[in-house]
Amino acid sequence: MAVDGVSSVWNNMGKLPLFAFFRDSRHGNSKHWIARNTCFDADPIASLIDTAFIGQMGAVELASVGVSVAIFNQVSRITMFPLVSITTSFVAEEEAASKSSTDIEENAGSDYDADQELVPLTDKVCLASLIISVTFIMFRLICDLSIENINMSFAGNSDIRIPKPEGKRRHVPSATSALIVGCMLGIIQTLFLIFSAKPLLLYMGVKPDSPMLKIAAQYLTLRSLGAPAILLSLSAQGVFRGLKDTKTPLYAIIIGYSTNIILDPILMFTLRLGVNGAAIAHVVSQYLIFLILLWRLVEDVVLLPPNFKDLQFGRFLKSGECFDYENDTEQLQDSDIFDVPTSGFMLLVKVISATSCMTVAASLAARLGLKPMAAFQVCFQIWLATSLLADGLAVPGQAMLASAFAKKDYEKTVSVAARVLQIGVVLGLMLSLILAAVSPFASTLFTNDFDVLELMNISFPFIAVTQPINALAFVFDGVNYGASDFAYSAYSMIVVAIMSLSCLFVLASSNGYVGIWIALTIFMCLRVFAGLFRCKTLIAGDNFGHGDFKTEPGRIPDRKRLSHHLFFSFTKTEA
Repeated sequence: MAVDGVSSVWNNMGKLPLFAFFRDSRHGNSKHWIARNTCFDADPIASLIDTAFIGQMGAVELASVGVSVAIFNQVSRITMFPLVSITTSFVAEEEAASKSSTDIEENAGSDYDADQELVPLTDKVCLASLIISVTFIMFRLICDLSIENINMSFAGNSDIRIPKPEGKRRHVPSATSALIVGCMLGIIQTLFLIFSAKPLLLYMGVKPDSPMLKIAAQYLTLRSLGAPAILLSLSAQGVFRGLKDTKTPLYAIIIGYSTNIILDPILMFTLRLGVNGAAIAHVVSQYLIFLILLWRLVEDVVLLPPNFKDLQFGRFLKSGECFDYENDTEQLQDSDIFDVPTSGFMLLVKVISATSCMTVAASLAARLGLKPMAAFQVCFQIWLATSLLADGLAVPGQAMLASAFAKKDYEKTVSVAARVLQIGVVLGLMLSLILAAVSPFASTLFTNDFDVLELMNISFPFIAVTQPINALAFVFDGVNYGASDFAYSAYSMIVVAIMSLSCLFVLASSNGYVGIWIALTIFMCLRVFAGLFRCKTLIAGDNFGHGDFKTEPGRIPDRKRLSHHLFFSFTKTEA
């Protein structure tokens, strides 16, 4: 009786969101695959190195570039993250459906070795990015050592990576659709930034007579020329990630941004182009990355489908209907894949809400003056650069979750989600320790201005302490994207953004520069809380809300939960 009572209590505790982090931690294979396939966006590293070079020119140039980058990021990320995230999920689902149609043959013929996915990282030219590179390598080594002698529970699964049939190219309609949409959005973004550069800078708080205005406008105009290449390369990365190929994008990114690093001092100092040289170097690197990815993509994927209808542009644009498990069972049997909600609009709302908080923070820093803006630019770029590891960790988890959902493999869905969260916690703690150790010495790499350095030293404790929080926030995003839970991501981020923006205005007016960083910390904490709350539904496996996430044995949860309103979810109590 007592044993039964203890067992019941333990099982109920296992359904709590906090215990999701420890679920199936004894098993190693999925964690092994995730660790080896962690990929990242090197743009924050390149921007950090640009910042280090620009900082040697003076506080005016540093602050000018900071305002321009804030505007560019706000505009580009509105389209960037929805496009790459949705492409990753759609390609993974289409590939899973294709594999289901060919079924046993590919599973039987697959001799894929997970060790082939090791991606060696090269050293960076600058000390600023060397910190991030060493962190990434340490993270990979720790993960490899931790699973070396662990029993691999999913050793029999051959769907960890879907091999391409010899001599054949894949038919992935979402790949062509993503490239076309990315090109169109990139051109629109370029035209918008070119013709509205000065009004946007004035709106951000740059005064008409400020020396920042001319420099910032020139940098923003030149940087905008790379927008089509950025969105095209990210679309291609989404395709490769959906195919669970993180090696190709990583190599392309390393080559492209290594070129950026080499061109920076040549254009900025040798040719005396100043901050314009930094913008040109960044644009050249973006087009180089896209050309490399396109070259590899043409070899693997058919980019010209036989029928225009196969492009399915509607999947990227409409915030559509969810699959109804009860009424669409026949459709599921025919296609062996969910009709996943095409929630581009939902993800767009989510990204706008998230980036608006960061853009407002930069605007408030610019209104405080030249020195606070310069310090904020450096610290914010460090903050973004360290977060890229967690964002890259979320990508393979997203692809595996989308594939597991499509295959109705609930056990793998739960295990992957839990293990990505476990690694995210460890990664965040590692980053905190490293930043705490190097921050006293790293600030002088970016500027020699005493006032700017003093403000940077105030910011570093916030950057270090928030690393575990940031890691969990990005990993939760990847889990939600892999589950196509775009609606909850959007609704929760709207609430988080409203609360965070209120904190930003209040704290910035009362506490100045420090208040901005306190508000950003609150912003990330609220994101983690929203993700942890939803984690109860995804991982704990109990009935929630409208009974939308039933986890009967052998049955994948119903995705109709996407239509539920956030407020109802927060106030609903279990029967």
